[in-house]
This record gives sequence, C-alpha cells and structure tokens, in this order.
Amino acid sequence: MAKQRNVDLSTPVIEMRNIVKKFGDFTANDGIDLTVHKGEIHAILGENGAGKSTLMNILYGLYRPNSGEIRVNGKPVDIDSPKKAIEVGIGMVHQHFMLVQPFTITENIVLGMEPVKGVKLDMATARKNVVEISEKYGLAIDPDAKVEDISVGMQQRVEILKALYRGADILILDEPTASLTPQEIQALIEIMRKLTADGKSIILITHKLKEIKASADYCTIIRLGKLIDVVNVDEVTENELAAKMVGRNVTFKVEKEEHPFGDVVLQIEDLHGMDYRKVEILKGLSLQVREGEILGIAGIDGNGQTELVEIITGLRKATGGKVSVRGENLINATPRKLFNKGVSSIPADRQKHGLVLDFTVAENMILQNYREPQFSKNGFLKKDAIRAFAGECAEKYDVRPRNSVDKPAGTLSGGNQQKVIIAREVENNKDLLIAVNPTRGLDVGAIEYVHKYIVDQRNKGKAVLLVSFELDEVMSLSDRIDVIYDGRIVGSVPGAEADEKELGLMMAGGGRHEA
Repeated sequence: MAKQRNVDLSTPVIEMRNIVKKFGDFTANDGIDLTVHKGEIHAILGENGAGKSTLMNILYGLYRPNSGEIRVNGKPVDIDSPKKAIEVGIGMVHQHFMLVQPFTITENIVLGMEPVKGVKLDMATARKNVVEISEKYGLAIDPDAKVEDISVGMQQRVEILKALYRGADILILDEPTASLTPQEIQALIEIMRKLTADGKSIILITHKLKEIKASADYCTIIRLGKLIDVVNVDEVTENELAAKMVGRNVTFKVEKEEHPFGDVVLQIEDLHGMDYRKVEILKGLSLQVREGEILGIAGIDGNGQTELVEIITGLRKATGGKVSVRGENLINATPRKLFNKGVSSIPADRQKHGLVLDFTVAENMILQNYREPQFSKNGFLKKDAIRAFAGECAEKYDVRPRNSVDKPAGTLSGGNQQKVIIAREVENNKDLLIAVNPTRGLDVGAIEYVHKYIVDQRNKGKAVLLVSFELDEVMSLSDRIDVIYDGRIVGSVPGAEADEKELGLMMAGGGRHEA
C-alpha cells in the first residue's frame, strides 16, 4: 500500500520552539524545534535516552519545559496537564498501556467520560458510540471483551480509540510497535494511514527505520538531547537515518563465524502446557539447544512461545513432558532452582518480569546474585561493591545516562531498561541464555551491540534460545531455526539456508521441512 500524501504544509498543527528541559544537571532537551502539519505522519527518531519521550511528555502536559514555546493550530498554549492537552486536541498512546485489565474494552474507552441517563451510567449508549468510532476508523474490536483477555495489538487499538473518543486530532504514538507481531505492525501502519487520510496528524516515536520508511512523511532526528536534522523520509535511506541518529555508520549484518556445536544443554521432550484460559497450547513440543548454538524460534504470536519460555524459566507449570538442563529433568522447578542450574533469561516483559522499577539500577543488576560474597557479608549488602559492579556494566553495555546507577530503574527510558536486563543476564554467565525479543524498543546502534553480545555468548560455548517476533533478527542470528505452530515444532532449517517465504509458510501451518 503506497503512502497517502495528504500533508498540508501550509497548516502547522503543532509548533514546538526552542524547548529546553532539565532534570537537575542533566539536559534532556536542549533547544529542540518540532513542526507537524495537518494530515502528516511525523516520526521522531533517536537513540535510547536521546530525549524523544521527554519532548512528547512535554507536549502532552506530563512535564513542564524549563523554557520554550508550544503552538497548537497557530495559537500559543500552556499545556500544564494531560487534561489541557486533550482539550486542545492532543492524545497520547504510551509505550506501556494504561488500561484497566478487568474492565471491558468499552469501559476502558469511555472511562472518565461515560454517558449518563439521569443519574445512571448509560453503558448501552457508550457501547454504541464505541462501535461507531471503531467502524469509522477501521479499528475492529469486540466492545464487550475484557482487556485482560485480548492481545497486545488489540490493547493498542483500545488506547488509540480512547484518544479518538476524547476528540484527539493529533495523536502521539510512543514506540507503538515495540510489542507487536509483524502482522500487527502492518495493520497499525494501515490504521495510521486511515487516520491521516481523515485529517488527523500523527507523531510517531520509534527506533525502527523500516517502519519510518513505510509510514512517515517527515522525520525529526534527535541525538543526546539536541536536534540533528529534519528530513523528508522519501529522500533518505535507512542507512542515512541510522548514521544521523547514532553519529556513526551502523552495520546491519551480524558477523558470525561457523564453529562446531558441543553437548546438548537444553532438551525438551513432548512438552504439554496450558494457556491462561486453561486451554492446551503446547501439544507435545520437542527441541534441543547445544553448546555454542543459537537456536531461533520463529512463529506468529499466540502459538505457544510465551508458555514455552515461562515453563523453561519456572513461571508456569507444564502438564507433561520433560525439560532437561545438562541431562537433569527440571520440569516445574522453581525459578531460583533453574537459575542455580544454569538458566538465565531476558524476559519478554521487562517491567513485569525483568526489573523491580522502584529499585535502583545497581540493585537491579544484582537481583539474582545479592547473596554472593562479592555483594554481601553476614546478611548485609556491600553497597560500594554493588555500585562499582553496576557502574562497570553501565559503561560496558552503554546504559544511559551514565550516572544512573543510583536512580530507580523506572526513571530510565524503555530501551535503557532493556540494556540493564541484558547486562545482568549476560554477566550472570550461565550455560543457557533464553532471549525473548531481546532488542524490543532498542535503537539500531543498541541492537548492533546486543546482537554482538548474544553472538559472544554463543562463541564462548553457551547455549542460546532466541525467541523473537522479528523474523529478520531470527534469520540473521540463528545457527538453526525451529518453527513453532499450534504448540508444536513443525519444521527446522539451518540458519544459513533460511528462506523468508519458506519460514512464513511454516509459520502459517502450511509446510514442513526437517533439517
């Protein structure tokens, strides 16, 4: 589907002029300008911690700038709260959704703006209004489904509808594709095009160059809090965008030498397990990962990947089968026992399973190892040793800002939170590393580093199980690719021979090929 060009360059809907935002001595935004026009998809590109989300949080009223001016539709405005942002037609969909899980889709969309009949809530009218707005913008939803039962992609639609229900003409989407499957990403791009065709304007915060090229009209590039450039997306390549973002040329190809594999580290045999609905989703899955091997799992979300990883890491009980590490069956063992037996993991949800957001970065770096003599003595933590270790990790893994080790992990950008987890799990130096969407929310420069560390683990003889919805990532990193469909491994191909069409066919249940 070609880009629709409905941009009216004579009509700026948003003008941010010379925006400065400081947090103590740290300058997050250093005199940034941004102009967005009616009917435009405008991308904001920058490394993790470059100041993109800070700038948008200012526009949405979550932060106050130290200096600068904001104009909406040509008029100066003082946006001192999200309520004020909504009043002037600005809506924001945050990277981590703000939905009430037990509520229905309708209840979430109208929350705080419920129609009433007399003194009672009029949920019939609310439901009718939600259906009308969803049909108008092609955002198909089940108005009666509970949020806790729907996919991440569907939750995002709910957040977009919530903003549209409140009258938003300007939508800020913060890392909207970070948790989506390729199919959901394509659906989102088409939704964005429909919205701009209807005269809405969209500001897209993202690291993903392919998506910028596929969807955006213009792109503002920020580096280390400063404005670097504003470009017409059709006139630049992905490589040029990447170089402007990180200030150097970026290698997209993963360098990986051939080498022999060793003994089997992880052996899964005839694994069975249930999903959250108590419906069987793993139906006799078997696989193995050897020393010095990266085994990639390719599949469309919902075919058992989540349950597989949760069983291997002790977060979910299997109903049958074997999970053996170094020949010892550890099925349904506790997370602590699995960790002690050599299993470390980069989880899919960094905020739910990866970090304690109220703990400092330093404390998060030693979550599993705080009992080690290096970090504690007689039940007391060695705070200087912990800080020194965390400082070394922050330097090695490029966690920004550098002086963040004493700050709560929740204050870091999403990408830098991911770097903290990767630093911790790689430094744990276990026999098996399970990496689930390890580059989710990372910029291309950081992705390059993460891929290097994963390959380093493999080169050191570790076994790596890679589960990623980024097919490009699976194909470029994996020594061998197993395809999961309907709770089973339906095919296996050597990474060097992987073909995107063949993998796609197997991922849809349409083919079988044994390595």
